[in-house]
Amino acid sequence: MALPFPDGGRALGKDFADQLPRTPAVEPDQVLETFEVAPGYHLELVAHEPLVGSPVAVEWDADGHLFVCEMRGYSEDRDDAISRITRLTDEDRDGVYDSRKVFAEKLLWPTAIFPYRGGLFVVDAPDLYYFSDDDQDGVADSKELVFTGFSVSNVQGLPNSFRWGLDNRIHLACSTAGGTIRRAGPGSEPGPDDAGAAAGRPIRGHDLAFDPASYELQLTSGGGQHGMCFDDWGHKFVSSNSDHLQQVLYEDRYIARQPRLAAPPARQSIAADGPQAEVFRISPVEPWRIVRTRLRVAGLVGGPVEGGGRPAGYFTGATGVMIYGGDAWPEEDRQLAIVGDVGSNLIHRKRLSSDGVLKIGHRIDSMSEFVASRDTWFRPAQFACGPDGCMTVVDVYREVIEHPKSLPPEIKQHVDLTSGRDRGRLYRIAPDGYRHRPTPPLSTLASVDLVRFLDHPNRWHRETASRLIYQRQDPTVLEPLRRQARVAATAQGRIHSLYALAGMKSLETDTVVECLQDGHPQVVRHAIRLAEQFPEDPSVLKWLRAQLRHPSIEVRYQLAFTVGEMAIEDPAEWLALLLLQDPADRWIQTAVGSSSFGHLPDLFEALAKSDSVAPLAPFLGKLAGAIAASGNPSSIDRARNAIVDAGDDPSLLPVLARLLKATRDHQADPAVSAETKQASAKLDRLVTLAIKQVEDTERTVDQRISAIDWLAQATPPRAAPALLQVIAEPESSQLQRAAISAIGRFDSDRTTPTLLQVWPRLSPQLRRAAGEVLFGNTTHTLETLEAIESGLISRDEISIARWNALAQSGNQRIRDAATSYLRSTDQVSRDELIDRYGSALRTPGDPGRGETVFKQQCAGCHQVGQQGHALGPSLVAAATRGPESILVNVLDPNREVNPQFINYAVLTIDGNVHAGMIASENANSIVIKRAENVTETILRSDIEEIRDTGQSIMPVGLEKAIPPQAMSDLIAYLLDAHS
Repeated sequence: MALPFPDGGRALGKDFADQLPRTPAVEPDQVLETFEVAPGYHLELVAHEPLVGSPVAVEWDADGHLFVCEMRGYSEDRDDAISRITRLTDEDRDGVYDSRKVFAEKLLWPTAIFPYRGGLFVVDAPDLYYFSDDDQDGVADSKELVFTGFSVSNVQGLPNSFRWGLDNRIHLACSTAGGTIRRAGPGSEPGPDDAGAAAGRPIRGHDLAFDPASYELQLTSGGGQHGMCFDDWGHKFVSSNSDHLQQVLYEDRYIARQPRLAAPPARQSIAADGPQAEVFRISPVEPWRIVRTRLRVAGLVGGPVEGGGRPAGYFTGATGVMIYGGDAWPEEDRQLAIVGDVGSNLIHRKRLSSDGVLKIGHRIDSMSEFVASRDTWFRPAQFACGPDGCMTVVDVYREVIEHPKSLPPEIKQHVDLTSGRDRGRLYRIAPDGYRHRPTPPLSTLASVDLVRFLDHPNRWHRETASRLIYQRQDPTVLEPLRRQARVAATAQGRIHSLYALAGMKSLETDTVVECLQDGHPQVVRHAIRLAEQFPEDPSVLKWLRAQLRHPSIEVRYQLAFTVGEMAIEDPAEWLALLLLQDPADRWIQTAVGSSSFGHLPDLFEALAKSDSVAPLAPFLGKLAGAIAASGNPSSIDRARNAIVDAGDDPSLLPVLARLLKATRDHQADPAVSAETKQASAKLDRLVTLAIKQVEDTERTVDQRISAIDWLAQATPPRAAPALLQVIAEPESSQLQRAAISAIGRFDSDRTTPTLLQVWPRLSPQLRRAAGEVLFGNTTHTLETLEAIESGLISRDEISIARWNALAQSGNQRIRDAATSYLRSTDQVSRDELIDRYGSALRTPGDPGRGETVFKQQCAGCHQVGQQGHALGPSLVAAATRGPESILVNVLDPNREVNPQFINYAVLTIDGNVHAGMIASENANSIVIKRAENVTETILRSDIEEIRDTGQSIMPVGLEKAIPPQAMSDLIAYLLDAHS
């Protein structure tokens, strides 16, 4: 096989200047010729250098002046303070900007701006400022430091995308760099609802929103990278580099109410063609990108090789998601999702459809894109729906936009990362036949005249009028707002009027009640949300009850959240009715669960009496866990008795087992009651039924695995023989893994001896599963270490990843044992080790033996064809990667760690350590993902500490398990698998 570079590992001594020609910019008067635009649309150039340079965000003030955030210090010149905010004016009102003023300068890395009270909020990490323009001349007169604490560790992970919310707050995407945010300056002392604000609030995995009048701050669900928006109905969307379209499904404030019930991640990928979908660029691939990919493929520089070893053709730089909300495009294109890819010089679009609560984005353009350019400098980083009713494209226009740390020195020395900082373009995407309309000066209108703009078909007009009404707090608009909330021509107008009243603290129950009867489900949904301001009003409660069977699942979803905020006499009845209409829907379950605080036993009883007990069994199990954790004997007894009366369905086995255990743990009277005996008898019957289902070979594997999961909550003497039989007879590795996991969940001193007994007969894959049990808590771990010390099993049979996790334990003996072993595996440097393994590159390998090595050592986290699990970077590029790359990545996985694959150690209050990637987090839980795509949800109330190990999930020390000849075999298999 020919290597990508004939001189192999010595290639980095080469000067690549001859392979890295510079690409010249296309001048503004010629640039439109480089674009291909979908039929029915065209681009118009509305501003360009020298008016703008390196634009990353734009916002219009109420009179149509366009403010531009110019991040001229991107990507390595932050400390030169050359960034600025400029104000553009369309003097002749023809739709093209003619003049500019520098509003504020000497900024570092500004990334987001938003107009308010004649000034601007500006994010310039680590700070968020308010710049005042007291004389309204377009130049800031003073600035106030509002918040501080945003991290600047990643130039491509900074806060971005200021958006005005329906709730009269300014929302901000906090991106991936994170930070700990606190108020700054005078008046920053926390109020009664702001506990901990003075010390700061960690924002990892969240966004934030603040009241521009009071600066009250709240963390919100989100956590995308660059790009965040709302659609006309308040649904929130975000984007990330390789996950181009995501929806945020709930507000964290709801989930936080019930800390003992874990919720699914709020942020969900919704692209029908997958997160890292195909894109169809028409620009040539940049020479530096080609050379870098070849170096990565050869293993000569660090960094991920994605997309099958191709340098382009898939989403790698998704940014600026925007749901079109203008009024200039055709009606059928309202609510399209627009996403840029700055790396592929294109703009992508998707049409949204509903799948229950979730939206799904479907590609519109076949084998092409909405907008694509042949100019590699075209970098569409953000989008904005402006006063013209079209969509504005913010083109940073840079020769190179890549993160500087992802460029190896051999390439970086031949490119200019500052090239283009004095250039920039703003485009209008307009439908054919479009005629520009001038922007009315909304700031000059009387407040009462602004009300009608809340019903405007263009989102910019509605949001700007809403902002001005909130700023002014003028009581003369109250009656017009109340009238418009009832009779506005559009549903959007009625919703905006409702929230304008709420923002002036003048929303009345009569208005809410009337909107609860509206014919549009989105008006009803928001009226339900706003009804939370009147938790005890009888008329509001009456009309909320009337929505329990509303035909829209979105209405019922919001109502399920809102029930928890209202003074309802029978909330459990409401929640049960809402859930029983969609018993298997996880989002309805989430909303119902969030409102169950204080009403768990009532809700449990109501659901247990229904005809849908079997599909509800997993949710009942979650409720049972929360009831057990409460320690309330009366609540436990009620729930246990309800399950006893629910019929002999074996799916209820985990529910009853958990409640019986809670009974034993919390009963005051040592005597066993008749009710407890009755429950124990039922448990025995359910165990018998579950064992029969496990042993029934006529049933499907999934059905038998379900029964194994139920038995995991049973008493070991009854269940252990059946599960050991499954492990001993290798009929299905899926069944075996499930049985091992079930044994691990027994609260028994037999767990460790049972698994150690079968350990010699387990395959490497099953040993990994057994390891999750043997090292699942401190007791099991100490017992297993004793077995290792006695020679019952070898230390080398335990994965390096496991030893790394044990080194983070809170138990001194465990830490010492793990540290001692790891020290023995790291006696030479990684570079020396790679040199020592050079023979593996010269020795012919056997693909058949290599497949065995892959299954034993790699399949837990990597996938080739249908084998393995796609937890780590894809190995679909193995055929083009080259042997050097494989060798380096296996032996030195921490040479360059993608933040996506950082290994965290989560220490829980019971002394256990849970290691893996943090896949998601919300107000009450985090989700850890590890080998074989095993996920584990950990409640925050159970967490003592979260540690960033700074290391990859791929362990160091695999040379212990993969000697040089086995490495040759592995390389041969990976290269052969896709040849």
